[in-house]
Amino acid sequence: QVQLVESGGGLVQAGGSLRLSCAASGRTFTQNTMGWFRQAPGKEREFVAGISWRGGTTNYADSAKGRFTISSDNTKNTVYLQMNNLKPEDTAVYYCAAQKTLGLAAMNARGTYPYWGQGTQVAVSS
Repeated sequence: QVQLVESGGGLVQAGGSLRLSCAASGRTFTQNTMGWFRQAPGKEREFVAGISWRGGTTNYADSAKGRFTISSDNTKNTVYLQMNNLKPEDTAVYYCAAQKTLGLAAMNARGTYPYWGQGTQVAVSS
């Protein structure tokens, strides 16, 4: 089993920044890919960014490119999502997720992740 705990959400004005953290515990050595997803009210959960745990390969949704950066610290079993130039449309609950599968196709796909955190709320005011 793998446990994921997100933190770092909050309320910020448009143009501001937040850094989300996802601390992993348990059988983390079995997981190869970490992802950040978000879900706004009334919308489906969508992919934001992903990273291969050991190789460092990253991928971003178009909405995140140029503004968000995903990174990992393997010594701390933690994945980060640095979010800059936030917009009101970034308002959502942000979730991190983990899976064994490598590759971009799996990284982007919500349904391939068996492990999820409880989420952290991000609210961006205009």
